[in-house]
Amino acid sequence: MKRRTKVFITGSSGLIGSEAVRFFDERGSHVYGVDNNMRRDWFGEDGDTLWNLQLLIKETRHFKHFDVDIRNRKKIFDLVKTVKPDLLIHAAAQPSHDLAAKRPLDDFEVNAVGTLHLLEAARHCCKESPFIFMSTNKVYGDAPNEVPVAELNSRYDYARKEDYDGINETCRIDNCLHSLFGASKASADLLVQEYGRYFKMPTVCLRGGCLTGSSHSGAELHGFLAYLARCFKEKRTYKIFGYKGKQVRDNIHASDVCALFQAIYERPKTAAIYNLGGGRRNSVSILEAIERFEDVTGFSLKTEYVPEPRIGDHICYITNMNKFKRDYPAWQMTKSLDDIFSELIGHPEFSTVTK
Repeated sequence: MKRRTKVFITGSSGLIGSEAVRFFDERGSHVYGVDNNMRRDWFGEDGDTLWNLQLLIKETRHFKHFDVDIRNRKKIFDLVKTVKPDLLIHAAAQPSHDLAAKRPLDDFEVNAVGTLHLLEAARHCCKESPFIFMSTNKVYGDAPNEVPVAELNSRYDYARKEDYDGINETCRIDNCLHSLFGASKASADLLVQEYGRYFKMPTVCLRGGCLTGSSHSGAELHGFLAYLARCFKEKRTYKIFGYKGKQVRDNIHASDVCALFQAIYERPKTAAIYNLGGGRRNSVSILEAIERFEDVTGFSLKTEYVPEPRIGDHICYITNMNKFKRDYPAWQMTKSLDDIFSELIGHPEFSTVTK
């Protein structure tokens, strides 16, 4: 009998982690998830992921959950040593600019030190297994804001033809303003690359932007579209921070990210970095997203404009994924922006929203 693949996932109750649990469980893998619901501590009830964990336990066949903090070096090492996974996906993180400034030690310990714990455990216990790190496009700080933009009616967009496909991996990561969150994630990103090069481990950094889907516990400080959908459901006032609401993000569904994980697992790279996002076709500004939700729901959203943008925020960010597509040409994005909007509105968590 063929041995089942063992997949180790941190942040397994969060958006990407839970989607990965389901994805690999459906394919017959043994899945080991690590999550201690720190999102509730960071973001309050909006960030609570317990509901998602309960769904995972109910719906999966080969999933085992561990309530472990990745800052606990011994527990992480012992767990990785026991499991000896064939694939390690590191999706646990403190994900907010604003919260990092309020809790910088927690932010750095989770994002940078926690990543180091996992890398060391992998180096000693499963060195040949692919290590996929969910990094962030915030490692580029505000350098993407130096790309010339034009102000249109409902969004900003790149002013030059050569920038049409968006930001690629040649964008610098230093000599710019990051936010403390961006700095801690950049530290982890560099560590993952260095373990790949120095120790010759199959490590990959995925510099994601707006990752989304119905498993996202969206909160004001993190989770753009999921939180916007929540505001429609609960008739909350939505705060727009700067740039007239014309700032642009491209969105990729968590299921497409998991298919990308599978592609990397089947053909690992060493010390690879890839930008990760929905690209131009899945790009939307805050104003455009509000309008689309209003069209679907028939509701008008109450908004509050805060003139000061968030520190290190991007004016226009569209992900250039050409590098990944060259290395993995069989991978295709399957979820359109319309699919994503429909899912967020139709999910039971937003079931009170009707057209």
